[in-house]
Amino acid sequence: MREFPGRGITGGKNMSAELIQALDQLEKERGIEKEVLIEAIEAALVSAYKKNFGSTQNVRINVDRETGDVRVFALKRVTSRPEDENSDISLEEARKLNAGYEEEDIAEIEVTPRKFGRIAAQTAKQVVMQRIKEAERSIIFDEFYNKEGDIVTGIIQRSEKKNIIIDLGKTEAVMMPSEQTPGEEYRFNDRIKTYIVEVKKTTKGPQIIVSRTHPGLVKRLFELEVPEIHDGTVEIKSISREAGSRTKIAVYSKDPNVDPIGACVGQKGTRVQAIVDELRGEKIDIIKWSNDPEEYISSSLSPAKVVRVDADEETRTARVIVPDFQLSLAIGKEGQNARLAAKLTGWKIDIKSESQLRAAIEQQMFNMDNVSEHDNDDKNGTEYDADVEDAEAGSGHEDMEAGPGLINEPEQE
Repeated sequence: MREFPGRGITGGKNMSAELIQALDQLEKERGIEKEVLIEAIEAALVSAYKKNFGSTQNVRINVDRETGDVRVFALKRVTSRPEDENSDISLEEARKLNAGYEEEDIAEIEVTPRKFGRIAAQTAKQVVMQRIKEAERSIIFDEFYNKEGDIVTGIIQRSEKKNIIIDLGKTEAVMMPSEQTPGEEYRFNDRIKTYIVEVKKTTKGPQIIVSRTHPGLVKRLFELEVPEIHDGTVEIKSISREAGSRTKIAVYSKDPNVDPIGACVGQKGTRVQAIVDELRGEKIDIIKWSNDPEEYISSSLSPAKVVRVDADEETRTARVIVPDFQLSLAIGKEGQNARLAAKLTGWKIDIKSESQLRAAIEQQMFNMDNVSEHDNDDKNGTEYDADVEDAEAGSGHEDMEAGPGLINEPEQE
């Protein structure tokens, strides 16, 4: 089916040459294509025409790309037997407009109203303003979408329904209660580093969700502070974190001449101290990663000293023996140290003291049938699973501190 333009009426309605110039400028300054804007204006003018002139005709609106002239064309089917004057035109009438029309072609007849220029200008302005907003939102979305999993610095603006709103300059980010570190105070106008968890498109623009509890925050902070991690010499293998309290991080050096723990700690602890300060006092244990499960598990329980590790790679469970006076330290306050070690390594860890191990061996020697091995484990040991969030500590000993420093280098057997 062919389409032919009508002959038109002289003196088309001028939407404004200035608007065309403005569209050219927008294209240069904001990267919004002029053609895309004009097509959007034409589509909006179709609705404006029908609304203001009560027309049920199918119409096409053309905006001259050079002058800004606006012309309205009614689209009618060419037929020898017209049935509806709003949608059909006789073949004879159509050929008066253009001799080339044939049966079933679509004829375009200009029906531009005299007062349509003012309506066109108002509609064009609304469309352009809307498209500018959409373009700005799209630019912001693209910018922050590419920063997912990265750190941004912002200024705390306000609190809304327990959500913290953070000004990032071009837009705002939301830190929900679940992403806020327990015990941290978020005060108006404080500068704060957060981790971008997710960027979503909404009708009101991009929504940026940030976090202070995500383990990725610690990882990115180390990448910023430790050049050896940034350049890939030292690699972060695993992180387990209980935000606001303690983090364990396992690191590995690809260069045998570079000490991964020393690189992370920095001279006189300056590098890691900067991270601790940013996390407002959260303790950090830096562990040397090893592909030997027994060595890795032993290190993961730092600052506790481990006597022996018996690892079963098939079930990924490990029995760890510690000196009696180290049991409380290995388990940690409310089971935290052992729980973080299990998350860090991905192994189930059963911690026993030397005296508990001796008692278990004696019971086996005397064949105490009335006490099952499972009951004995429940009574005398504590197992920690990487999949269990709230394991209970199995010792009544008081928790022991790791010493004066926050960073605990694993002790080797």
